[in-house]
Amino acid sequence: MFKSVLVANRGEIACRVFRTAKRMGLRTIAVYSEADADALHVREADEAVLIGPAPARASYLDAEKVLAAAKATGAEAIHPGYGFLSENADFAEAVMAAGIVWIGPQPSSIRAMGLKDAAKKLMIEAGVPVTPGYQGEDQSLETLTTEANRIGFPVLIKAVAGGGGKGMKKVDRPEDFADGLSSAQREGQSSFGDPRVLIESYITRPRHIEVQVFGDSYGNVVHLYERDCSLQRRHQKVIEEAPAPGMDAATREAVTAAAVRAAQAVNYQGAGTIEFIADASDGLKADRIWFMEMNTRLQVEHPVTESITGVDLVEWQLRVAAGEPIPLKQEDIPMKGWAMEARLYAEDPANGFLPSIGRLEHFVLPSQDFGDIRVDTGVEQGGEVSQFYDPMIAKLIVHEDSREAAAERLADACGEVEVWPVKTNAGFLKRCLEHPRFVAGDVDTGFIAAEDEGLKAQPLSEFGLESVARALRTRGVFTMSEDHFSPWDAWNGPQGLRLNRAAETHQTVVVDGQTHRASMTPDEYPPAPYLPLTDHKGIYFEGGVAFAVSAFRQADASGGSISDGGLRAPMPGKIVAAPAKAGDVVTKGQPVVVLEAMKMEHALTAPFDGVVESLSAAVGDQVVEGAVLAVVKAST
Repeated sequence: MFKSVLVANRGEIACRVFRTAKRMGLRTIAVYSEADADALHVREADEAVLIGPAPARASYLDAEKVLAAAKATGAEAIHPGYGFLSENADFAEAVMAAGIVWIGPQPSSIRAMGLKDAAKKLMIEAGVPVTPGYQGEDQSLETLTTEANRIGFPVLIKAVAGGGGKGMKKVDRPEDFADGLSSAQREGQSSFGDPRVLIESYITRPRHIEVQVFGDSYGNVVHLYERDCSLQRRHQKVIEEAPAPGMDAATREAVTAAAVRAAQAVNYQGAGTIEFIADASDGLKADRIWFMEMNTRLQVEHPVTESITGVDLVEWQLRVAAGEPIPLKQEDIPMKGWAMEARLYAEDPANGFLPSIGRLEHFVLPSQDFGDIRVDTGVEQGGEVSQFYDPMIAKLIVHEDSREAAAERLADACGEVEVWPVKTNAGFLKRCLEHPRFVAGDVDTGFIAAEDEGLKAQPLSEFGLESVARALRTRGVFTMSEDHFSPWDAWNGPQGLRLNRAAETHQTVVVDGQTHRASMTPDEYPPAPYLPLTDHKGIYFEGGVAFAVSAFRQADASGGSISDGGLRAPMPGKIVAAPAKAGDVVTKGQPVVVLEAMKMEHALTAPFDGVVESLSAAVGDQVVEGAVLAVVKAST
């Protein structure tokens, strides 16, 4: 076994690998960009090396800098984590050529499965069923349009080198195909340096099923059962679970056997995932499940597999990379209970789920004191969420005896999250987990879009309003006496005489700019997860959501202004397209400017029918948050 390991990654996955490596007695080495100088993964490592400025292409994606750091520190092995260089065959070869152990599959396996079109052809040869579609070399608009029409709309355009939903566009109508193709090609080029795409038939009720596989250098390949990752938003996984709901023994046997054949076809070594798409219109059936792609690395959602099997997949990675065989035979790998994972993102559900960046002034995750929840994170209170990297800040994982118990415990855990001023999706996750359809296991990749209304944020509860009023009173803003009013006081006083109970009082408070009337009795003191900002303002946390609260002032009742037609950058980013130009007539919802930020494209659309009065940004410009990029004048 080697004695030291460098993790060529950052954040949560770097911390995760360090945890196992340290338990095994290995020296741990981190690499970091200038933006991550104070990051948690840097402090947790035994040694850390600065490799460049904040942009990933100048640091974490710079293979030469990472390899130089490994050589300078005497690292005997490199673990790539996920993302960045984890599926870069050239980097894997360079590591091995330098005499350093590569903790991952052989470069030939990465290449074989790295491009979706080539992988599908290989799977057909191996007898693994694949989704109907087009994965040819001809990338002309004419050919791709013809193939899309042949397949039949809706179709799914996917970057051949893609992953994580990047470079993936669903197109419902032939007239929208060219625009969808251009966007997918731009994202493919931006994220992976490859604009090529493939086209697949879009399954109308798809389930995302994947199988964890593991191979070693002795030709052994095993599976560690399946995961269901169907709960997705814009093709990005939100909640994952293992096993898959509704999966019977016969279907499981067929799918896992196909996954093992797929891994064997490329002589796979290490941890990998075979991803399938299932037509869930009539339950899970083996003849309605097709190969999509293989991820030749550890997955973000690997903890749910670890939970049901009791296997530390990172330890297996380290041992197999060191030349050891897989520790267990297939028949010895258990599957116990039910596990679920929720991805906690720094994003604002109330603002189209746009990433939220900034300093984590308050960052409290569920307690792990009782051992019923696992938290994997790469940030801590006082840390910074940067615009340069993926906005996932933590993963919450539970393991229970049943699916119902797992969903309930994970919902509770999401409700315990307290983060401010950065916004998170914790409340949204809780609402997903508590939705009757999800609890019943009736999920597919369109669940979130279909249940949009039922998943929207709820106002602060009556209990929360009462707790806010009490929290403000304990800070001297309000008093229980009718005769004593502070400048901010708006007590209405005791509401009449009541026998055998304390008088009920009312107080007007402001929650997210809206006034509310809170009632309570003086002798009841419920606990309040309240973060004071000043004597009369604070943040109240309920159900994973942060509510800005304050004592009532007349000024708080003022309303907002009507939109002036200005399209403002919702976050810092780069202009990658300008579909409209000054003077163009546009309709409500029509894209005017396209901004790239956090590795994804965000289209800024016309707020109403009108004319583009001006454009203040051009393609290639870097813009700051709040900058006016265009102005649309309403039609008269």
